[in-house]
Formats: sequence, C-alpha cells, structure tokens
Amino acid sequence: MKSSMELNTYSKHITQDPTLPAAQAMLHAIGLNREDLKKPQVGIASTGFDGNPCNMHLNGLAGLIKQSVNQQELVGLVFNTIGVSDGITNGTPGMRYSLASREIIADSMETVVQAQAYDAMIAIVGCDKNMPGSIMAMCRLNRPAFMMYGGTIASGSYKGRKLDIVSAFEALGELTAGKLSQEDYQGIIENAIPDAGACGGMYTANTMASSIEAMGMSLPYSSSNPARSSDKQDEAHGAGVAIKVLLEKDIKPLDIITKESLENALTVVMALGGSTNAVLHYMAIANTAGISLTLDDIQTISDKTPLLADLKPSGAYYMEDIYRIGGVPAVMKYLYEKGFIHGDCLTCTGKTVAENLAEVPSLVDNQKIINPVETPIKPSGHIQILYGNLAPEGSVAKITGKEGEVFKGPARVFNGEFEVNEGIINGKVKPGDVVVIRYVGPKGGPGMPEMLKPTSAIMGAGLGKSVALITDGRFSGGTHGFVVGHITPEAQTGGPIALIENGDIIEIDAVNKTLNLHVSDEEMIRRRAQWNEPALSVSRGYLYKFAKTVATASQGCVTDQL
Repeated sequence: MKSSMELNTYSKHITQDPTLPAAQAMLHAIGLNREDLKKPQVGIASTGFDGNPCNMHLNGLAGLIKQSVNQQELVGLVFNTIGVSDGITNGTPGMRYSLASREIIADSMETVVQAQAYDAMIAIVGCDKNMPGSIMAMCRLNRPAFMMYGGTIASGSYKGRKLDIVSAFEALGELTAGKLSQEDYQGIIENAIPDAGACGGMYTANTMASSIEAMGMSLPYSSSNPARSSDKQDEAHGAGVAIKVLLEKDIKPLDIITKESLENALTVVMALGGSTNAVLHYMAIANTAGISLTLDDIQTISDKTPLLADLKPSGAYYMEDIYRIGGVPAVMKYLYEKGFIHGDCLTCTGKTVAENLAEVPSLVDNQKIINPVETPIKPSGHIQILYGNLAPEGSVAKITGKEGEVFKGPARVFNGEFEVNEGIINGKVKPGDVVVIRYVGPKGGPGMPEMLKPTSAIMGAGLGKSVALITDGRFSGGTHGFVVGHITPEAQTGGPIALIENGDIIEIDAVNKTLNLHVSDEEMIRRRAQWNEPALSVSRGYLYKFAKTVATASQGCVTDQL
C-alpha cells in the first residue's frame, strides 16, 4: 500500500517541480495553498448540463463528491464534458450525434486528466453514452478511477397509469391509431417524466449502470440508488473514501476490467433484459482495454444466462422497483449463488465481487420482479447474435420470447428513419411486413441513430406482434418487439441490406440464429452490379470525421480501434 506522500504520482510533476513556477502560480490562483500542492489531485468529471433530466442534477452531485474528496486530504477538481439527450434527440437529425458523443466524452475526459496531470478520476454520469465514454477514458488513462451513476428517475403517472419516457413515445402511435384522445396524449406528455434521473426502465442508461457495477467499476448500489434518493447523496459523500482506497492500493481500471469481469457485466445485461446497445459499448470497452471480445463471445454468455427480470420495456417493472427489493447487489448475489458470476474479480472497493456480496442482504422475500432461475422468463438471454446472407458479419436481435422466435414476411423498405415514420403514419406498413430501415448505420447515418420513434409508433399502432423490423441502425433500450439491428456490413458500405427490394421475403430465425433474404445468388449479383455508393449526408464537421474513422457495429463503433 502506498503512503499518502506517494499518491501524487502524476500531479507532483507539476506541483513539485521548481522549474514550473507559472503552473504553480495558476494553482494558487484557484485557491490551493502550499500544503494543497503536496496532495494528490482527483479529477471529478461531470456530464452535468441543464438540458436533460438525466444530467440536470449531476453538477450538484459533483460538488458533494468534491467535498468528500477534499475531506480525505486530497484535492478534488471538477471539470465538465458534453452530453446528448437520447430522449430529446430521438426521431430528429440530432440523434445522429448520440452514439458519436461517446467518443467525445472519452476523448475529453482523457484529455483533461492527462493534460492536467491528475492522479485519479471520478466520473459522475447520467445519460446513456456518458457511461461507456467515461469507462473508455478510464481504460486509456489507467489511473485509479471509478464511475458514479446519477441514478434512475422516478416513474410518472397519469389517470392511474404508471408512465416513463417510452410511454410518451408510444403515445404518438396510440394517437395515430385513434386509441388515445388529444387531451390524454397531452396528459401523458406532461406527466411521463417527473424529475431528475435517467430513463426508468431497463433501458440503456440503467443497463450500462447495472452492468458497470457488476464489472466492478462503480460502487455497490450505485446503479440502483435513485437520482433523488438520500442513498444517492450518501454515495456522493462516500466517494472520497473510495478513491483514497484505490490510490493507496494502487488499483487501476485495467486491474479490474478483465475478460471475466466483462462476462460478469454481460451476464447481468442478459439476466435483467438489458439494452442491445450494451453489445456496442462492451465491445468498445473491451477494445479500449485491449481485451478480445467478439459477438460470438456475447452469444455464448446469452446462451447460458436466463432472462429473469420482468422489467420495462417488455416487462412491468422499473429500476426504482429493483431498488426496493435490494438493488443490483442483491440481484448479483442471487446470480453468484446460482453460479452465473465470477466471484474472484477485483472491484473498485478494493475487494473482490465475492467479498462485496458477502455483506449484501439477499433479495426481498416474495418479490415478483426477479424470477427464479428454475422458472425464468426465458431460459436463455434475450440478446441474440444472428448471421446469414443479410448479415454476414453479424446482427443483434432483442428477442424476449414474448414476440415469438421466428418471423417471415415481405420486405417493406425505407431509406432512412424519416421515411419510415411517414410510412407508418400513412398506413404503408401492414401486418406481416418486415420493415427495413437502412442507410442509418455508423457511416450511413452518420452516427447510427436509434430507431425508437418508428418502433414505438409500431407498438402504439398495435402492430407490435404482427410486424418485424430490421435495420443497420440501432435501438433504444426502450425498444421492444421483433427487432434486429446492427446489421453488418451496413448499407452505406454496400452490405446486402442495401440490395433488398419491396416484397422480397425475409426470414428472422432466433432459434437457429439466422437472418436471411430469400433471393437467389444470381439476382443479388445483378442488383449489386447496379448499386452505387451514395454520398455521405455530411461533408464536414464532427459527423464527417466520425463517419471517416468509425469501425463497424460488429467492432463496437470505436474510432480508435486497436
């Protein structure tokens, strides 16, 4: 264990170098005295901003974290980076920046900590891409660090109906189908989201928070403590002690993030029915950490992990309900006792998973949210990796079993999200169709936007059980229904999805894990000869840089692939 005088590994090169008087003068200007300059410096990275309920309270929590850090004879220094609200940008051109923002978040956190020579980092994050972005930065830096989740939002309510963000998305389909009055439509919009916190179901934010906790990079209960709870405040007050332990024991992210800890994370994703976005993010995290993780590895974990949680979007409950039955640690304890989790993985508490879980109470008796492994919702995971002549490099399906496991029907093709939204409203999508949305991949979008608006419109219109949807884009964690995304190669690069025509028969088989177009090889050759790569929809700016550097969806959409 390091002594307190040895913890300023990086900052001492600025604070203790007699040839850097100007740098030290700058630090005195921010309020540090001579004794402070001897202390380790902890960068507190906040993705707080006013424009998103997921993030609007984070700067306040960052202030509490700073107080906690300073109480440990450390110097806490808050800095900020960007965020993009998926809920606000979904269905608009702004959604193209959502996934791409993950790279900016990682780059900017790395930049500040490296440039300012901080000895450690705590990230306080909220919305979806904040979390993997912060973990990727921690992997690059490999200095003592952990992530604190801003917490889940409380559910909304209108006329006795429990609501969340997806309720608002699906209300449009209900209105269009004549199932909802204009007054009730407006009532749902005004009451779906009551306060601060990330979207309340097992959507991408709660998926990533839960699984990062399982991976060991956030403190126990961080993912399930609600945003406005006293427990979240207590968590912030305890951050200083936690980072001091990591500094003293010299425990770094790459000591914690291993193949086994990634398996723990993905096991929790499968058991809780988490978002397909976890596939992209964990492949990106693994790549940044220098660990091999493939789509086939993820399928192996899905095959052996039962879906246990009856959580939104396909189930009945919310993250706030997980909190009430013991939180994610209680779920992990149950999975560990049943042999699904590696107990010897190190965590950011300085203890192993097994040591952490030994102190955790079991799941509350008689709860109905987490099914026993003997009677799961589905005996294997809901995330399925499909290959076939439409996805020779893979695709990702979200199949809970409630939608069925095989779908075959004629293609209804749309070149982009806005085209399909108009088509659904105008009745172009019929029962039995396989809706195809293409040119929305990482390059084609650019940015691989989520297709939550069209899937919500389909569900709201009552077509959820009679229509399938495939895309080279991706889905929100709030998406449910018979959907397949991340189709690789994407249309923009000439993938087979670019060659589909209206009426072609498409078969999705989650049992045999295949996605096939029933068109002859000769016909596909003819179509390919006539296909020309379209120009990118942007010619400069960040999305242009993203499109030029991004890896495929099957490689995690990273922009600095090893």
